[in-house]
Order: sequence, then C-alpha cells, then structure tokens
Amino acid sequence: MKIKDVIQCIEEYAPLNYQEDFDNAGLIVGNEQAETNSALLCVDITEEIVDEAISKNINLVISHHPVVFSGLKKITGQNSTQRIVAKAIKHDIALYAAHTNMDNVKGGVNTKICEKLGLVDCKILSPRKNDLAKIAVFVPESHAEKVRNAMFEAGAGNTGAYSNCSFGVNGKGTFKAGENAKPFVGKKGKLHTEDEIKIEMIAQKHNIAKIKKAILENHPYEEVAFDIYSLENKYENAGSGMTGNLPEPMTHDEFYKMLKNIFSLKIIRSTKPVSKTVLRVAVCGGAGSFLLGDAIANQADIFVSSDFKYHQFFDAENKITIADIGHFESEQFTTEIFYDIIKKNLPNFAAQIAEKNINPIIYII
Repeated sequence: MKIKDVIQCIEEYAPLNYQEDFDNAGLIVGNEQAETNSALLCVDITEEIVDEAISKNINLVISHHPVVFSGLKKITGQNSTQRIVAKAIKHDIALYAAHTNMDNVKGGVNTKICEKLGLVDCKILSPRKNDLAKIAVFVPESHAEKVRNAMFEAGAGNTGAYSNCSFGVNGKGTFKAGENAKPFVGKKGKLHTEDEIKIEMIAQKHNIAKIKKAILENHPYEEVAFDIYSLENKYENAGSGMTGNLPEPMTHDEFYKMLKNIFSLKIIRSTKPVSKTVLRVAVCGGAGSFLLGDAIANQADIFVSSDFKYHQFFDAENKITIADIGHFESEQFTTEIFYDIIKKNLPNFAAQIAEKNINPIIYII
C-alpha cells in the first residue's frame, strides 16, 4: 500500500477543492509514493501524537487540523510546529490533513454531529457556489449511448438524490475533413452532414478532467466538440454547517443534557433560550459564528457550534439560541469519519484512532 492510495480514499470522499482559501489541507509532510501499512488518526497533530506514531511504528498520521497553516520559514525547534515537522521528517512519518474540505462535504464533520444528535431531514446549511459546471458534447447518434454512459461512470449527471441525469437534443453537425484528417464519417475535402445528439450534464468541477477523459476515450471523432459552462447554481451536497430536526421536541434543559452526554461537555456557553422547545437544530463543527445568519434564516431553534466571541452572542437578537460547546468538542468525532472511510475502501489496512487526542483547553469549574 502506498500513502497516495490512502489519500485517494479520503480525497474522493472530501475533495481538496472543497477546502477554503485560507486552509492548508492535503499532504503536508512526506512522500505520497512511500509504502505504508498503518495510519494514526487524530484531530490535531501534537508532539505526543508523533511520539505515539513512532512508538507504534506508524509512518502516516491523518489529522483534521493541518499542523502547518501558514508559511513555515524556519525549522529550528523554536515552537511546537517546527518540532513536530522536524521529528516527522527525521522518522519518515507523513503528515496529512483533511480540514475544511471535510467540514464542507456532506457526510463530513457536520453530518457526524447530526448523526450523534439523532437529527433527521438534514441538509447543508449554506451550500457552496461555483462548484458546478455543465458539460455539453456533440456525438453521432451511433455512439450517443456509449458516450453518455461513460460520462455517468466518470461522475457526471448527479443532481441531489438523483444520478444518471442528462438531456439530449437531436440536430445536424457539419464538417469538412482536411487532407491530414482521418474522418470517422465523410470524405476528405467534402462538406459532410451528420445526425448528432447534443448531450448535456451537470458535473462537479473537480470531476471535469475525468469526464473529459471519458468523453475522448469513447467518442469516435478525431476532433471532439464539447462545451463547458461554469454555473451559478448552489451545490446542495457541499457547503458549511448543517440543519436538521429532532425526532421529537425537547426542552432546552433536556437538549443541553443530551449535548453534555454526547460530547462529554463540562460547560456550554449559551444565550438565553428563545423558543419554548428545541426541534430544529443548526450545527457547525469548529468556528461557526459566520453561519449565525444562515441558522436564523433556516428558522433553527438553536445553533450548536463554537468559538463565538462575546459581542457575537448579541447577534442572536432573540431570534435563536446559541450553544457554544467548544472547538475540540464539536470536532472530536472526525477521527471516526477517517476510520470509516479507510475501513470501507481499504479493509485490510491498519487504521487506528490515536490514544492521545488532546484538547488544549481545560475547564476550571
């Protein structure tokens, strides 16, 4: 097994193009061509995590938060990041992170929070824009089904809960083959008219290269005519936060008790309850204050997230209850996502959740 094989499983689940501009997800230290037979899974890569990997003879650490966010200009051991990177390099340990790309994918961090809370009818709170494209290709009728199926196989034609979605328009294509051409139909030097079908499909932009390859490999023409359009449509399967409903309404005290039990909380920073009961819940793992307006617009009774600043609690404006449960606490189950992805795709690969996942914050009560 190579490190790139493990990375591929994660990035097919949470593509890197879903990460935010400020992020540094991906392989941070190491060679993706290196062999590996096990991975250590964690939320944050600390010196203790690297030591655990060394003691267990593990050469791949997969974390949620990148150990290096901004440029690393020196590696002199003056801070923990420098020491972690230096020790990882010395012991040939690769460091990989799936951060905001795992936050933004449906099935990622926020889906896991919803699952833990038992929410139903869940959807992305703030769907991403500019992730979709429409690809249209002109195909002779004899090869339309072959090209269409190849595009489906490459990932085109998925819309919400539907797959294999396409639209076809019949028309006539014209062309004149030059002396150096090898036309599939028609004769060199003569204008030819061919019955063709224009096939259109929606695609995620990160799949476009794969879809183009599938078209070219299955299209009979020497020169293939296709168009790619960037779309303004929101992509409902990726984006920030999630919202869903509890199976039955709860009192705020009942909901807070459930939060404490599930997330092992010692404290919850909350605004005054607004609604009489809690039914509709918005969530965002990590720092989610930027989604407060979306949570209100989605008519959530309570917004479960973290890292709210003092003045931001006023922004609830008696329209929603904020429940700040802590950054680490909200993302602690990300390791379970990594584990499930790897075990599903690489069942014989040894993945284990780190014993030393450490919350840097302690609470004095």
